[in-house]
Order: sequence, then structure tokens, then C-alpha cells
Amino acid sequence: MLGQQDVGHRIVIRRIVGIREGRPLFSDALGELVELDETHLTLATAQGPLRVPRAQVHRAKRVPPARRPTAAAVIDLELAADEAWPAPTHEPLGGWLLRAADGWTGRANSALPVGDPDRPLPAALDAVERWYAERGLPPMVNTPLPLAAPVGAELDARGWSSRPPVLVQTAPLPLPHAAPPADGAVRRQPDAPDDAATRVPATPAQAAPPHGERVPEPDGGSADPAARKGPGELAVVRLMPAPTPEWLAVVGDRKAGLPDAARHVLTAVEQVRFAHAYADGTLVGIGRGTVTGRGRWLGLTLIEVLPAARRQGLAGRIVRALAQWGAEAGATHAFLQVEQRNTAAVALYQGLGFTTHHTYLTRVAPH
Repeated sequence: MLGQQDVGHRIVIRRIVGIREGRPLFSDALGELVELDETHLTLATAQGPLRVPRAQVHRAKRVPPARRPTAAAVIDLELAADEAWPAPTHEPLGGWLLRAADGWTGRANSALPVGDPDRPLPAALDAVERWYAERGLPPMVNTPLPLAAPVGAELDARGWSSRPPVLVQTAPLPLPHAAPPADGAVRRQPDAPDDAATRVPATPAQAAPPHGERVPEPDGGSADPAARKGPGELAVVRLMPAPTPEWLAVVGDRKAGLPDAARHVLTAVEQVRFAHAYADGTLVGIGRGTVTGRGRWLGLTLIEVLPAARRQGLAGRIVRALAQWGAEAGATHAFLQVEQRNTAAVALYQGLGFTTHHTYLTRVAPH
């Protein structure tokens, strides 16, 4: 039977759809599993989302992707992702990459084995262990699968553990399921010609303020129909070339601090935008977009909505605003990385047109 490890993967199910002459009638469905709970599962099929009670599922299994990406395609995407999340310390090991950022995030503090290390595999992993030990960091390796399966097998033999699987998902630009902004307009900041602001319905007093200033509540309180809406529904998404202190504070809370290396990771990309979603002058959501990989790839990271504004579609609007900027900058595809167990996020991104390109495991050396 299916488990959480199957979320984000292509599956086929045979379900019971009725009874005729005392015998069950079956129907098969094929698609990407985007949600699985105790009572239902949800598939993204070619005909649209399909929600099925688990009690109706007769059989289910994971099936291979319709088309596996080539090794070259996985390497191209992994290198674009590395550019989008640049560690301040970055050294080659043959074709492998060794990365360190004072321990801030696993991606920026792990080896990336996507080429030939110019030495036997055991010797390469010995070198990885030494390199991280010299910097006082736990040795870690990000293993894109199935490309780095041989590396993973060697790490298994050494007793390395695995963090939860991560789905690397992609979508063509413009996003195939992207709706236009709610008022049909994308406005540019007069003081930042390259920055887009996606506007949703709001009274003039509720428009997002420049430079994060707080705007007073409109007169009339609850008499204003807009006052009955949640903050996420009233938010304005602004894209800026640099993060504000409050944007950084949200990331610092989420990532347990912001050392100097973290600021390098966040900002040391030539083409980058920081999404700030404001509701009544308060920051309620953030996101980050980069264009790397010879201008082909828009990378989406740090999509975050604060608790008071969740479940109102704001995360999707942040993604769409960054996707529009990326397309205007010349990117043809978007990518993101999401933990397989984060079923709510997987479902959100599936609804925006993202599918799983490949997966990776972050492997950690034993203490």
C-alpha cells in the first residue's frame, strides 16, 4: 500500500467504483500522488485532480515517470540550483563541488557529486570527510537520484544517515496554470523600474506601502467590505532587488539565525528578486527568485506565508509574481525543492504546474 514516501511520485491505482450482480466494478487511474492522509488520497491526473477515499482503493503502486530525465539534464539543473544558492566557500573536487557556509542550511554545506571526482569513489568520499572535518562541519553529501545512486551505495556501506527525501520539481514558464493577478494588472514600482508588484483587490488605504511603512486602517472599520477579508486575500506582492530587514528577520526565525555566510547565500546572485507580501503595511509573506543556469532557470526558494495569512492563496500569488519576473528576465523554466513529506506544499506546487524532475537525499556522516 502507498505511504508518505510515494507523495510526489507517479502512481497507478485500481479503485472500486460500484457493484454489479454482486461483483465489484473497477476503474484505473494514473497520475502524480499529491496528497495522502488517513482517509483519502489525491492524484493529479491528465483530466485534473482526483480525490479518492482510501476505502475504495483495491490496489496501488508507484510506476516509473513517463520520461526519466537524462543524466545531463539532472546535472544541468543541479548546477543551476547550486548557482541559485551560492555557498561562500566553494571548491572543486574533480567534477564534484565542495560547499561550506558556516553550517547555514544543508544545501550550502554539502558536497555535490555530479561529475567525475578524478579519483576512485572511496578516495573521493575520504576527501569529502577530510574537507568538512577541517572546517568543523559534519560531512554531508547531496545525492541526486538516480544519478548518484553509486555514491549512495558507498555511503550506505559507511553508515551515513539520510535526511527526508527532497523533490526537485520543475515547470515551464510562463506557468501553465498561472491565473492573472486578481485585478488583471501587474504594476511597476516607480522607484525600482525592474521590480514588479502584483496587486490584488484592496481599497486605496490598504495598498502596500512603500519601504514597509505602516498604513492606517481605513475609516469605517468592519463596515468596509474589505475588512471582512483575511490578510492574505488583501496582500500586495512586491519584488525588490534586496531584502528588507523584516524579510531577513522572517528567514532568520525560520532558519535559526542569519550568519554572514547566510547573507552571501541569499544575495550573491546576479539576477535575484525578493518577494515581500504586505497586508495593511505588515509583512505577511516572503519568497525569493533567482535566474541562473545560463539564464534558463528561475529558482524559487524561501516561499513562506506567516500564520495569520495562510490558507488564502497567498503562497501561490508569491510564486506567480516571481514566475512572471523570471519569464520577463528570459528564463524558460522554473524549479524548486520541496521535502517529499510536505504534502501541502507538494499539492500547492502541483496546482501551479510543477512536476517532479528528480529527487535527492542529503546524506550525513555518522558522528
